[in-house]
Order: sequence, then C-alpha cells, then structure tokens
Amino acid sequence: MKSKSGFTLVEILIVVVILGILAAIVIPQFTSASTEAKEAALVSDLQALRSQIELYKIHHNDELPGDPNNSSSNVSFVDAMTSSTNQAGEVGATPLHRFGPYMRDIPLNPFNDLTTVEVDGTAGGDDYAWHFTTLGINAGLFQADDDGTNAVSGVAHTDY
Repeated sequence: MKSKSGFTLVEILIVVVILGILAAIVIPQFTSASTEAKEAALVSDLQALRSQIELYKIHHNDELPGDPNNSSSNVSFVDAMTSSTNQAGEVGATPLHRFGPYMRDIPLNPFNDLTTVEVDGTAGGDDYAWHFTTLGINAGLFQADDDGTNAVSGVAHTDY
C-alpha cells in the first residue's frame, strides 16, 4: 500500500495563523510610513510655495501675489504664481511680463486631495487645500488648510 503525502488540516491552520500574526504586525508599519510620507510632502510643498511667494514679493515691490487690496493688479493668487507677470503683477505674455511663472501649478495637499487656495478666509477645514493671508500681522502667511494633525507631535497641519 502506498502512503499518502500532503499537509494535514491542522498544519495548514497553523501556517495560516502564523501568517495572520505576521500581517497584523507588518501592516500598521506601512500605514504610519504612508502618513509620514504625506506629511513630508506637505512640508516640502509649503517650503517651496513660501520661497516662491518671497521671490514674487522681491520682483513686485513687496506686493503679495493675489492680494485683493493691491490696486494695480486684480490677479488671483493662482494666476499670479503660475503665470508670467509684469512689475505691477499683471498677467500677460509680452516681453514686459518677465517675472514668473513661480510655480508650474499649485501642488496637491496630500491630506485632502485639493489644489485650491483660499485667500483671507479662515484656516482649517477641508474646503481648500491651502490658505493664504494678505491682511494684518500675518500678511504673507501661507499654510495648509486641512483638519489634519501630525500623528507623533500632535501639531496641526495649519501650524506648519
């Protein structure tokens, strides 16, 4: 008589239980890595935009991009940052429009998947990707506009 070879049901169950335990240990590691990558992208995008806003100010006599209080230009923040502008901040394509574009496009906020910018509203919430202030002591402040917080430090994204 020939003996049968193969695995018993108990052996298969033991292997499945061990794989389940390993998965329970490994999967949370990847979840936190994903959140950390999103936060790193958020901080990097904020730094890039803030430096380009400062460059815009240098080129435009200390005027802020998309400032509704700037009487010489009625250009939105997005247009001011993604188009060529002249000294007064007006968008165009002539040789006089020699400044910019400062950004190819407005980056995606990785926590709410939006690219929109709110100017002079209230920071926080998930209606916009970014918040830009042109008024008061915080004029020139550019920040994330989502309700997220850093998982480790508890710092709100709006405070980066």
